Amino acid sequence: MAFVHQNFWLIMIVLTSGIMLAFPNLFSGMAGIAAVDISQAIQMINHDDALVLDVREHNEFNAGHIAGSRHIPLGQLKDNLHLLEKFKEQPIVVNCRSGNRSAAACGMLKKAGFSRVYNLSGGIVAWQRQQMPTTTKS
Repeated sequence: MAFVHQNFWLIMIVLTSGIMLAFPNLFSGMAGIAAVDISQAIQMINHDDALVLDVREHNEFNAGHIAGSRHIPLGQLKDNLHLLEKFKEQPIVVNCRSGNRSAAACGMLKKAGFSRVYNLSGGIVAWQRQQMPTTTKS
């Protein structure tokens, strides 16, 4: 007990850092989701016929999106998985604004049996930061 009392702050730091390291895998359900950067995503789109799935809300998508991307907002994805059935064995690059919603979408797709699902690291923000083109055309 004396050890705990004397090293209270050290123990708290260790516990906090352990929880922070475990948090993404314990609570987000995203363990095993592969992330791709912009150049990897472009390679997949150009060479592997990857589908780009945008899971942002309608107003975000309409403001600018990756050309040729499919749009299904995250909140509607579960009910619309049937629209993606023909892409089940094809690579799917999922994007949102920054990568959080797309990570959740990747988890849903994986659970539904989609085998090649990738989260676009940094989302559309990273895409635009690298001055990659976007379109407002549907």
